[in-house]
Amino acid sequence: MFRAIKIFLLTLCLISGLTLSEAGLRAQDDVHTLVDALGVGGFPERDAAIRALVASGDSHVSQILQQLSDGQLYVNSEGGPVLVQGGTEDEPTYSDPITGEAVADIDPDMMSKVKINNALRTTITTMMSQLTLLSPDRSARLAAAAGMLKDADPGNLDLLNSALSAERDGEIKNTMEAARAVMVLKSDAGIEEKKAAIDTIAARGGRNALTILSMAMATAPDDLKPAIQAEIDSIKRDLALWDVVQNVWYGLSLGSVLLLAAIGLAITFGVMGVINMAHGEMVMIGAYTTYVVQETIASAFPSLADYSLAFAVPAAFLFTGLVGLVIERSVIRYLYGRPLETLLATWGVSLILQQAIRSYFGPTNREVRNPSWMSGAFDFGGLVITWNRLWIIVFSMVVFLTLLMLLKRSAFGLQMRAVTQNRRMASSMGIRTGWVDAFTFALGSGIAGMAGVALSQIDNVSPNLGQNYIIDSFMVVVFGGVGNLWGTLVGALSLGVVNKFLEPFAGAVLGKILVLVLIILFIQKRPRGLFALKGRAVEA
Repeated sequence: MFRAIKIFLLTLCLISGLTLSEAGLRAQDDVHTLVDALGVGGFPERDAAIRALVASGDSHVSQILQQLSDGQLYVNSEGGPVLVQGGTEDEPTYSDPITGEAVADIDPDMMSKVKINNALRTTITTMMSQLTLLSPDRSARLAAAAGMLKDADPGNLDLLNSALSAERDGEIKNTMEAARAVMVLKSDAGIEEKKAAIDTIAARGGRNALTILSMAMATAPDDLKPAIQAEIDSIKRDLALWDVVQNVWYGLSLGSVLLLAAIGLAITFGVMGVINMAHGEMVMIGAYTTYVVQETIASAFPSLADYSLAFAVPAAFLFTGLVGLVIERSVIRYLYGRPLETLLATWGVSLILQQAIRSYFGPTNREVRNPSWMSGAFDFGGLVITWNRLWIIVFSMVVFLTLLMLLKRSAFGLQMRAVTQNRRMASSMGIRTGWVDAFTFALGSGIAGMAGVALSQIDNVSPNLGQNYIIDSFMVVVFGGVGNLWGTLVGALSLGVVNKFLEPFAGAVLGKILVLVLIILFIQKRPRGLFALKGRAVEA
């Protein structure tokens, strides 16, 4: 009995399998018939065949329409199936447009191209847009909606309306609604419908909406012009406000870079009284360390290439800190109390370091690639924020807070502050001021090296990298208050914002000159900067 049931079920499966297979073959044959119809008759018959092919819903339709548009479909002049021509002009090959199987024994001399005219090209474009707008692939639908917004052909309004009614994705639907609004403005729709379209475009805001409304203003009827002008004025006010916010963001971004470059200088200048003209070269060495680490990881451990900065930051800190320690022990410790001579000596050291880098790496720029998580940008309201600048701001704040904790909560920080406020009293209390000076200089150099890691993501890595920031770093330190970290933070961010607001009016070079003049005038009133250090030695 069980054997009989098994045989019965097996027979049913075979019959149903054959039925499904036959149905699939019949469906494929139907599509073949529609494709072959493309090669029969004139342009009107071809138009009808295209629309029937799209109505079939077959998955190969987009590919076949693209082949027709590209002139790849051929048919025998005496009748026969439509085939795809490939190969070369001298030795063409032919294949089935649906299955892709090669078709042999075809005489090229008997084959002629399935021709289309401009009207058919428009039909093909419309049909392909319809297929894309209704595609199950979200990215394809979004791209199609963006294309509709860019072209805004009123002839596609009915197509867009049908796709819009079926769309459920919020972002795609918003793009489609904007495209529909632009099409309505270009069409012969009524005044009320056009007013609704104007509101839809204005709600998107931004420069694209301003451009669309400005173009519509030229051809709009007199009844619509006041509404369009009101929306244009509103968008301009919003854009002006966002431009101010964008400049503030650019200024904070520049300020974070200045903070990283100046924070180490603030420590060495404040504690040791050394005018270190080689500080920019510490930044440059940090950038080259990043380049070496990235190249080493890319060749030895390519799977970790995207995380090379995680290795470059400590490497740059340690290496530039070691270089700074050597410079302090070999040159600077003999020149304490003679600031002019430290300026000349460190300037000579900076030239030596530049030439050493130029001799080893060459004078040309070196490329340091941005990792994927620091590439690109995103919109926040009316702001355009790049990921590399955002991460540099975060990094500079982390470095600042870490250094602040080191100075306030560690024994080394206590000794450093003691030496800063009263060197002789600190020495009498048993603090080895010479070693405090050495490690302070190494700490400042190490922080400059980390600044080089950050700058390698936004600037060219070259032997002259540090020279672009040394003057600005000194201005930040003097303006904020020598040796005061909070003053350095406020000074860096303030100068960054002021620079960005002056550049559009005065230019980059004249803007820096004006900032320098303002700092000189400020120092005339407050010689110790915004936040002056307190202490007996400092006040003496």
